[in-house]
Amino acid sequence: MVKLVKIGEAATALGVTTQTLRKWEEDGQLLPDRKTAGGTRYYNLERLLGSNKPSNIDLTIGYARVSSHDQKDELNKQIEMLSLFCAKNGWQHEIIKDFGSGMDYNKKGLRRLLYFILEAKIRRLVLTHKDRLLRFGSELVFVLCEARQIEVVIINQGDVVFLNK
Repeated sequence: MVKLVKIGEAATALGVTTQTLRKWEEDGQLLPDRKTAGGTRYYNLERLLGSNKPSNIDLTIGYARVSSHDQKDELNKQIEMLSLFCAKNGWQHEIIKDFGSGMDYNKKGLRRLLYFILEAKIRRLVLTHKDRLLRFGSELVFVLCEARQIEVVIINQGDVVFLNK
């Protein structure tokens, strides 16, 4: 059965704002699956999260985070390192980037990553360092990955650590 969600939940799942979804609709980039006479937008959550893909999901997510916009150069270095590592291993990948404290559990990118993990939409998660995910609580995310049979790869300055392999 198709699960339709309102714009707020769809925005959270994608890690964007409701205004972004409205803009995408205006531009014709992403149209709601249903729109009521009153203007309420509904989206197919499975379609948004890519569940129409074949069941042999082979997507790798690289997650990059810095504490502030002042560290944008560091964020770009992380993104480059993650992309090169994934490409070198021949993995189809997408990079999720976040700005915010490692103690902020409500970052848009982190929430999007958690949706991918909980819905088992990815094969592996790649991080440059364990603390890029969260300062405290990374182990909980790793347990979720293990439960969903998602491999976790941590690149520590040349040493690569594979969890849940």
